[in-house]
Amino acid sequence: MTETAASFLTQEAYDRLKAELQQLSGEGRIEIAHKIEEAREEGDLKENGGYHAAREEQGKMEARIRQLQDLLHNAVIGETPPDDGIVEPGMVVTVEMFGDQETFLLGNREIADDTDLQVFSEKSAMGAAINGKSVGETTSYEAPNGKTVEVRILSAKPYTR
Repeated sequence: MTETAASFLTQEAYDRLKAELQQLSGEGRIEIAHKIEEAREEGDLKENGGYHAAREEQGKMEARIRQLQDLLHNAVIGETPPDDGIVEPGMVVTVEMFGDQETFLLGNREIADDTDLQVFSEKSAMGAAINGKSVGETTSYEAPNGKTVEVRILSAKPYTR
């Protein structure tokens, strides 16, 4: 068995995910069980598209439940980080690399909810390299292709919805 690393979540994100888990584990499971039962009553399961669709939906829902359980179990809940220019999970960071600027949230995708903001994990190569650094600093990390990538931190502001 492998140990899952902790993920930073804001209290707001934690509460939202916990509510989603409760809904899926309770009402969601009951609803999908009814769909499966109704489709099963239609007859031949081999050619029953409604049954197969409901079973597929059930599989996706159960996968999301497991994902949420794991995420919430291993979450490190924290407040929005201070606006002190130091990069840490929960910050929207702008960096310069390869002569271009890129802005993203450092942390877990679940913090950003349904925004279009790109997210990099603090466990990723770049996330680990910039985590704890200050605005104005330059650092580098090894990309998956083995090349060294230089990154200059231009700004770091707390993420707010």
